[in-house]
Amino acid sequence: MYIQNGVLDIISKIKKKFKILTSMRVHIMIALMLVGMIPTGILTNVLFDAYTQQSIDDKIAYVQSAGTNLANKIIFTGYFSNPSTGIEVNTELNLLANQYDGRILVVDEDLCIIHDTFEREVNKVLISSEAIKCLRGKSSIVKNAIKKRAEITIPITRTDTQATIGVIIINVSLESEYAILENMRVQTTIYMIVIFCVLTMIAFLYSKRLVKPLKSIVASIQHVTDGYMDDEVKIDGYYEIEKISENLNEMLQKIRTLEESRQEFVSNVSHELKTPITSIKVLADSLITQQDVPVEIYREFMTDINEEIERENNIINDLLSLVKLDKKTGEMHIQEVNINELLEIILKRLKPIAQKRNIEVIFESFRSVVAEVDEVKLSLAISNLIENAVKYNVDDGWVRVSLNADHKYFYVKVADSGIGIPEAAQGYIFDRFYRVDKARARQTGGTGLGLSITKNVVLMHNGAVKVYSKENEGSTFTIRIPLSYIP
Repeated sequence: MYIQNGVLDIISKIKKKFKILTSMRVHIMIALMLVGMIPTGILTNVLFDAYTQQSIDDKIAYVQSAGTNLANKIIFTGYFSNPSTGIEVNTELNLLANQYDGRILVVDEDLCIIHDTFEREVNKVLISSEAIKCLRGKSSIVKNAIKKRAEITIPITRTDTQATIGVIIINVSLESEYAILENMRVQTTIYMIVIFCVLTMIAFLYSKRLVKPLKSIVASIQHVTDGYMDDEVKIDGYYEIEKISENLNEMLQKIRTLEESRQEFVSNVSHELKTPITSIKVLADSLITQQDVPVEIYREFMTDINEEIERENNIINDLLSLVKLDKKTGEMHIQEVNINELLEIILKRLKPIAQKRNIEVIFESFRSVVAEVDEVKLSLAISNLIENAVKYNVDDGWVRVSLNADHKYFYVKVADSGIGIPEAAQGYIFDRFYRVDKARARQTGGTGLGLSITKNVVLMHNGAVKVYSKENEGSTFTIRIPLSYIP
C-alpha cells in the first residue's frame, strides 16, 4: 500500500507536468503565427520602402534631366541677357512646374531671381546655401519626407568657358508617391489580417494535432491513477511521445515488480519472524510440561532456543539497518579508517562460520589503504558480501577477499567458489527483498536485504558496486569507493 501510494503520487506529479505540456498548445499557436507574420511584415515593409524610394528616384532623375535640358536652352537663347526673349523657355519652365505640382526658380550668378513660376519672388535676391554651392558647380538633391517634397538644384554652365552663370532650382511634390505607398499599406494591412486569420486556423489545427498524443498520455496516466496499474500505456505518435510511453511502461513494470517483491517479502518476513517464535514456544512448552528434565535435554533445548532468538535478532537487525539507510537525513560519521585493519576484523569475525563448512577464507592486501569512510556502515556492507560468499558457497570451498587502491579509489573484491548467480537474476540482486533461491535463503536465514544494504552503503560513499558471476562457478563482487569522502 505504501509503495502504491508513493507511485500514485509520482504519477500525479507526472500528470500535472503533462497538463503544463498541454497548455503549450497556446504557445505553439503563437509561435506559428509569429513565424508566419513577422517575416511577412518585415519583407512587406522592405519591399514598400524599396518601391517608394525607386519611384522617387525615378521622378527626380526625370526632373533633373528636364532641368538640365532647360539649362542648356537658357544658355543657347541668351536668356539672362534678355529674359523677355526667352518666352519659350519660360513656357517650358511653367509646364514642368505644373506637371510635377512644383515651383521653379531661375537665379543668375548674383543670386537674383530672374524667373519664378509662382511669380512671387522675381528680381529678389535668393539666400540659399544650396544655390551658392550650385554656382560653384555642385548640383544637389534634397528630399524632405515630412513635407513630401524634393528640391533639385541644377547649374547653368556655359559650354565654351565652363563657367556657371546661374542656377535652376526645382521644387517638386512627392505626395503622389507617398499616397501610392499609403494606399498599398492599407491594402497590405487587409491582406495581413486575412493571412493572420488563416494562420490562426492552421496553427489551431496543427497545435491540436500536436498536443493530441499528450492528451492521450494524460488520459492513460489518469487510468493508472484510478488504480489500473496492470494496464500498459500505449500511445502512437511522434518518436518522443512513443519514448515517453515506453518509459512509463518500464516504470510501471518496475513498480509492479517492486510491489510483488514487497508482498513476497512481507510474506517471507512474517514466516521468518513467526518460525523462530513457534520453535521457541514449542521448546519452552516442552520444558514446562516435562518434570525432572535431564540437564542434557534442558541444555539442548536452551541451545535451540538461543539459536532461534539469534535468528530472529538477525532478521530484525537487517530490517532496522535498511530503515536507517533509507532515511535521506541519515548522518555519515566520516573518519579516516585503515581499511586493511577493518577487513581483518571482519574476516576474523566471520571465519568461524566458514570453518563449520571447511571453507577457506583468504585475504590479499596489495597495499596499505587509509580512506575517509563511515566505519560502521562500510563494515556492514563488506560483512554482507563476505557472509553471502560463505553462505552460498559449497562445502570445502574458498572465499578470496582482496584490497587494492590507486590515487583516487580503493577496491574491495570478494570472490567465492559458490553456486553462482543466474544471468537472468543478476540485474535484480541489489533490489530490496529479492532472493535468487528462496528455499536456500530460508535455510541460510537470508531475508533478501543484504545486497540492498550493501549497495545503499556504497552509494552513500559515492562509490559503485559490480558483480560478475556464472552459475555453479562462483561469484565476484567488487566495490569501488573514493579515498576522500565528498559530501
